[in-house]
Amino acid sequence: MKTKTLFTVLALMMVASGAVPAAPQDAATIARQGNGKGAPPCMACHGADGGGQAAAGFPRLAGLNAAYLERQLDSFAEGSRVDPTMNPVAKALTEDERKALAEYYSKLPIPAVAARGAATPPDDPLGKKLAERGRWIEQVPGCVQCHGPHGVGVGEHFPPLAGQPAAYIAKQLHAWKQGKRRNDPLDLMKHVASALNDKDIQAVSTWFAAQPAKLEGGTR
Repeated sequence: MKTKTLFTVLALMMVASGAVPAAPQDAATIARQGNGKGAPPCMACHGADGGGQAAAGFPRLAGLNAAYLERQLDSFAEGSRVDPTMNPVAKALTEDERKALAEYYSKLPIPAVAARGAATPPDDPLGKKLAERGRWIEQVPGCVQCHGPHGVGVGEHFPPLAGQPAAYIAKQLHAWKQGKRRNDPLDLMKHVASALNDKDIQAVSTWFAAQPAKLEGGTR
């Protein structure tokens, strides 16, 4: 047996036995096929283009800030963000895989559906008022003061709300309110969400879902 072939066989045997780790899968492969260690394909919920599924309330990941995405995956893995679907998925990913997936999705273009926003903006003025002006009598600032004009997102701490499914936004506001999500700076969202009732949450979620999604800086 040639020396090169012998080394190849020995290397494969060592990987199979666990003596050396197998090379990590790239993020695109994990997104399409899972990692083979408990994490299913991301596209099963978030779509092949990372655009999410509005009807099911699965959020868009494409074009989001990489540091924000990585922090969310880490939060799911450590339990500071509670979700029965995402907690086991994130725990099945290594730290390097979570980082790679965050980078991968941050570089995907925003899908056309999200970039356009809803065809028919909501008529309810409550959502627009809460989004743009807030309710200062209860010390609730307008959402756009942190999340940017029309909710396009600002940096790693304030993600885009524009073009995200209304069901997803509403679910997150309830999660903040119920203490199931505890990974924001200064615990700001706990205060904001606690001051909103169910009608408020539905109105502001629907308003942001109708806004065209754009990259930070105003370009698509």
